[in-house]
This record gives sequence, C-alpha cells and structure tokens, in this order.
Amino acid sequence: MRKLDHKFPSVALLLVVLLISSKCINNVAGREAEDDDYEDEFDGRTDNTEMNEEKKHNSAPLATDDNGIEITYESPKYDIANFYFIDHFDDTEMSQKLWVKSQAKKDDIAEEIAKYDGIWNWEAPQRIVWKDDVGLVLKSKAKHAAIAARLVKPFTFTENKHLVVQYEVTMQEGQECGGAYIKLLSADPESEDLTMFNDKTPYTIMFGPDKCGNDIKMHFIFRHVNPINGSITEKHCRKPKERLEEPFKDKLPHLYRLVVRPDNTYEISVDHKVINIGSLLTDFTPPVNPPSTIDDPQDKKPDDWDEREKITDPTAKKPDDWDDDAPPQVPDANAAMPDGWLEDEPEMIPDPSATIPEDWDFEMDGEWEAPLVDNPICEKAPGCGTWKAPLISNPNYKGKWRAPLIKNPNYRGKWTPRKIANPDFFEDLNPYKMTPIASVGIELWSMSNNILFDNLIITDDVNVALDYATQTFDVKRKYIEKKSDSVLNQTKAFFKESPWAWFVIAMIIVLPLTYYCFIYNNKKDGCADAKKTDAIQPDDISNADGGNGDKNSNSKKKKSDLEVKAADATETNAENEFPDDESDSKDKDLTESFEIEDGSEDKDGEESDVDAKKIGAIQPNDIRNDGGDGDSSKKKKSDVEAKAAGVIETDVLDDDTDDKDKESTESFEVGQGHKGGEEDTTKPRKRRVRKDES
Repeated sequence: MRKLDHKFPSVALLLVVLLISSKCINNVAGREAEDDDYEDEFDGRTDNTEMNEEKKHNSAPLATDDNGIEITYESPKYDIANFYFIDHFDDTEMSQKLWVKSQAKKDDIAEEIAKYDGIWNWEAPQRIVWKDDVGLVLKSKAKHAAIAARLVKPFTFTENKHLVVQYEVTMQEGQECGGAYIKLLSADPESEDLTMFNDKTPYTIMFGPDKCGNDIKMHFIFRHVNPINGSITEKHCRKPKERLEEPFKDKLPHLYRLVVRPDNTYEISVDHKVINIGSLLTDFTPPVNPPSTIDDPQDKKPDDWDEREKITDPTAKKPDDWDDDAPPQVPDANAAMPDGWLEDEPEMIPDPSATIPEDWDFEMDGEWEAPLVDNPICEKAPGCGTWKAPLISNPNYKGKWRAPLIKNPNYRGKWTPRKIANPDFFEDLNPYKMTPIASVGIELWSMSNNILFDNLIITDDVNVALDYATQTFDVKRKYIEKKSDSVLNQTKAFFKESPWAWFVIAMIIVLPLTYYCFIYNNKKDGCADAKKTDAIQPDDISNADGGNGDKNSNSKKKKSDLEVKAADATETNAENEFPDDESDSKDKDLTESFEIEDGSEDKDGEESDVDAKKIGAIQPNDIRNDGGDGDSSKKKKSDVEAKAAGVIETDVLDDDTDDKDKESTESFEVGQGHKGGEEDTTKPRKRRVRKDES
C-alpha cells in the first residue's frame, strides 16, 4: 500500500476525465464513427456499376435540422427542360459518358509538359462524405488538365433571358497556386472537337476563383466581338472589394454563381453572398465601347512651348546682411559654469576592479585597457570634465537665400495633342448579346490536387438555380454546421448544464497538487534523511525478519559467498523471533559461521565490503566498537553492521527467554594482521562467528 498510495490521485484524475469527456463527445464520436464506416466502404471502389446499384438502396444518415428531422443526402430532382446543362455527377456512368477528356497539346511550350495529361476521376469528397454524393475530381497537380461536355441545348443571349451559371468547388488539399474556374465554350467550329479542347479554344465567358500566392481573383471574363472589324477582345471584370481567402484554405465546399442580365448588369455571389455587382458597359477593362475621339498621333509639341507656371524673379538680389553660413544654434553667452563643477575630474574612469582576462594574448589582442565606468566622484557634483555653455537659437540665422517666384509671363499651359475622330469607334449599347454557348469546359493548371467540382448547372432562371442549391449545397452546409458543433462547444454546453463539473475539475487540479507538495514530498524527504544515518530503519528490520527484501534483487549481480551465508543467518534469526517446540530443539544443534577471506587486490576487497553491507553481515569493527576495544579513529558503523549486531542480540535474548539456552558465547577470530591495534590489510583476513549451545 505504501507504494501505491502516491498513484491514487493520478488514477482518480484519469477516471474523472474519462467520465466527463465521454459524456461531452458522445454524439460527435458516434457521428464520426458512422462517417468512417461509409468512408471505409467507399474506399477502393472502381466498379462504377456496383457503386451505382448500392447507392440506390442506401442513404447515409447525417445530423438533424432544427425541427429534429434527420438530414440525409439524396441526388437532386429536377426537370431537364429548365436547364441548358446539369450534372450532379452522382450517376457516375451517365456522367462519364457526358464528359470528354482532352487529348490536345499546348503550343509554344516544352514537349514534356505540353500534353493535357491531368487525371480526372468521379469520387466522393474526402472530408464531408455521403455515400451517394459524387463529384468530378482533378487528381493530379503540376499538370495541364482539360475536360469538356456539350450543353443539352445551346444557350443564346436574347432580350428576355438571363444567363445563370452555378457550381460547387471544394479545394480538398487547399490551394496555393492554381484556379478552379470554368469556361463556357463558344458555338464555333474550332470548339466542335472536345478532344482538342485547350487554352486557345474559343470561349464566351470564363468564370470562377483563381489564386497564386497573395493574388486572389474571382474571374468574370467575357470575349467581346468588335461589330466593325470582327476582332475579339477580352473584357475583365473589376475586382471585388472583399478578399476571398477562405475557399482556398478551409477545404470545404463553396457555391459560386454568376448572373448576367439582359439589361447588361451582372451579379457574382459566393455561398449565396453577393460579392460583386456592376455593368458590362462601365465596370470592365478595357471598356466595351472605345472613345469617339483619340489623340492625333501626328501632332507634336512646339519647341518654344513654355509649360512653367512660375519662375524665379530675375530682378531679386540677396540682402547685404544675409549670412548663408550662419549656424542655426549658438552657445548661450549669458550662461555660467555651475558652482562645484569638477573640471579636473573626467566623467569616465577605468574600472578599478577589472582584471586582465586569463586568455588575453598581448601579441594578438594588443595592449589591455580596463573598461570605463562612471566616475563616482561626479555623482554628487553638478558635473565633471570640460564645461560647455548650452546652445540657443541663433537670432541671425536665415538659411540659404533664394530668389522669390513670380508668374511666368510666357506660360502657355500644359500641352496636349489635338483630338481627332477615332477611326475604330463603335458603340455597342447591348454587350449582353454575346457569342452563343455550346459547351462547358474545365481547363486548369494547378499546384494542388484533389480539386472537386460538383453540381454544375446552366439555366436562365435564378429561382431554378436557388431551388437546386437548396437540394444540394444547402444540405451540405447544414450538415457541416451540425458537424462543426465541435467537442469544445459540447463541452461548454455540458458545463453550463452541470455546474457541479467545475467543482470536480477544481478537485482534480487541487488534490494532486496538494498531495504532491505536502505529503508525497515529505515522505520522500524523510526517507532520504534516514538513509543519511547509520541507524537501523524499518525496511531493514522487515527485510531481516521476514526475508522480504527487494523483489528486484534477482536482477542484481550474482551474490557472493558472504551474501549467501548472511541470508542464511537472517532466515535463522526470523525463526528465533517466533520460537516453538520444534524450533527450540533445532536451536540447540544450530551453529552459524561466517568466513570472509579478503583477496590481495583492493578492488575485490571493496566489492566484498559493499556486498556485506547490502545483506547486513556483521563486521569486525562492530564488535570492537561495541566492546570498546576498537580503534575510535576507524570509520563509522554502516547500516549493515547495525543489522548484524541486532541479529546476534536477538539470538541471545531468545535463548534466555526460553530458558533453554544456558550460555551464549560469541567469538571473532581475525587472521594474522593486527599489530598495535591497527589492522594489517596486506594479508588475508578471516572473520568467524560461532554460537555454541552450553
């Protein structure tokens, strides 16, 4: 028990923490375990048919909403007539038939990186997993990747139709440099073959997030056709005021929506939050319509054109009393040195207590000089050293003289070239009418992999897009919000409902500290103090009486002959402490002897002495000190000597008590080596203890 009592607070602490933590995290742990089961079932599946068949019969239960209804994911239901394109990627077999991977190569780039060899796959998300929810994932990084699909029907920009593009992106590994945008490919012969889809394929709109380092963008680029010469120019939307950093690092799904209206206005939202609105006519660079006039490129500024508004006065002269070299400050002529100023005392003196360092090398380090310290004499004086008058402003200081400025009589204003009519001028008042869209494509180069695209739709009705998001993205967000009700939040709620838990926590902290500081340390210090003395200790008595020594003694080095004999003596002593008829008869014939022969090597002798002390064997010094015949200059008795003396004394008392042992004689014979009361350590010694029954 004595060895276990200091462990009790630690065990109690562990039990209480487990009790509270298990109650706090029970719900979350249950949900996570359930999700892990779905992940394990989904991992490693390559048979899309088998996966689709199983999805028809299973749906993963999630959290519950505010009304207590279980949140589950189901593939969205829709009317294809409301969409120009739609793919939730859950029906993997159908989706793989819809999308075409590019086999093209980029121009003007090294052959080894020119090919579009990025890997695409249909799979469930890594973190937020529903068994039924699948997305299109870019698996590779640092590779060009392109994939495209045709629209159900081409989208044409008419006066009564909105363009609504909406899709989800999850940066499952985060993103440092790369994009997640899509391209709406133009209805053009060059974009007819989707296997040749590349960065130069004509597109009408490019939309989506992009990041490289600290440069974060939300692209909305449309290609405008010049109505006069047919040239195409990319028009870039102005940046939103808010920085969009979270989608690139939180590894969660985000919803991106672009709405372009027939009145030439646009709206961009992320997770249903509008981040940018504007006009196609005024909020793009370069502007859609060019200026009506331009500068005449043939016009040049005349050589005598003077653009200076003011010039220095040529008639001004510097006054005769103007001193350009006068200093801004001069010593105060009225100041006087304070009384008690010690001019002959330096402000700093060498440190009188400093000494030359021992490693100072005069040849390498030069002459040694003590460091300077403040002169203690100057502490009580107004000052020491050379006195100088304080500085004051110089009344004669005026600085450098410069001539004043006057209006330039020849000033003709800023020169600008004359304006001429812009030969390329046109006015497109309805840039909304863009090139029709025939396909949608994803063409990327990213330094991060596992970019997941999901629920990509193109429609002409904002309400249809909102309803579709309710069935898909909003369900995910509800699940994420429920799942984000973390262990910390549940712990707070637990402590709010159970105030007694604060008392338990306080006890968990206070009790172990109190025990360690006031009880355990005191016991530890008491044992240490006892071992500093040669007095016999309770542990020693118990070991001598019961023979229950350290259980780990078997792991020590092999016992010497002396240790074996001493152990026998200890066992005999234990029997004498509890005498009976049988033991009395045995005591009459019992003889114990200890013989120690010290070798000639000091090392062996020292080891024998140490071994004897470990087991409590009696030593000659004990007898001499007890009888007064020993040399008082010898070293102090050790603990084991006291034990041996206690063993013999117990034997004598037992004999007297039982009236069976009439006389006890103890003798110690030490071999050759005593001269004048001093022990000759150069010769072998024999120590014998004999107890005869009279």
